[in-house]
Amino acid sequence: MLRDGYHDVANDKLAVVVTQLEMRARADTRPVPTPSGVTLRRVETPSLEWYRSIFSRIGADWLWVSRTVMSDADLSAIIHDKNVHIWTLSKDGVDEALLELDFRAPGECELMFFGLTTALIGSGAGRFLMNTAIETAWAAGISRFHLHTCTGDSQQAMQFYVRSGFVPIKRKIEIFDDPRKSNGWNPSLAPHLPVL
Repeated sequence: MLRDGYHDVANDKLAVVVTQLEMRARADTRPVPTPSGVTLRRVETPSLEWYRSIFSRIGADWLWVSRTVMSDADLSAIIHDKNVHIWTLSKDGVDEALLELDFRAPGECELMFFGLTTALIGSGAGRFLMNTAIETAWAAGISRFHLHTCTGDSQQAMQFYVRSGFVPIKRKIEIFDDPRKSNGWNPSLAPHLPVL
């Protein structure tokens, strides 16, 4: 347990506050139409190349690093598991969203990843995709739907999840290698988390 006060973080590391949220009963969803020119599809057996591409296109600005450093075998074991459901939204034939629902824990669903590329932000696609997530998760007969977000993510993420019916329940501090230093990522990414 961390004591109150300030704690040094090495210059090659990042520290973020992670908030865990959950939904214990299906939230009411506000019906929204499919955004114009957008199609929803489940990606039954995503290729590693496809998954890494969409994950990076959505997550690089927020320093999503967890799946980028996994081996092919480890990543494949997750995304090809029959209890992990992956969805995308396509616009003009290009996949522009990632929704990953993990049903591997009995009676639960974890919203592992949720995001849009800039091509869909502001189009209503986020609400449409969240409605899909809520409907799909609760249709599986779960008793708990949960996720986590952090201070490295978009500032709009927390309120979006709360408006969607998730309730914050716990906070943690996560410390990890800054991929702009450890993996050679572009140092201009995530300016809200400056490189030291």
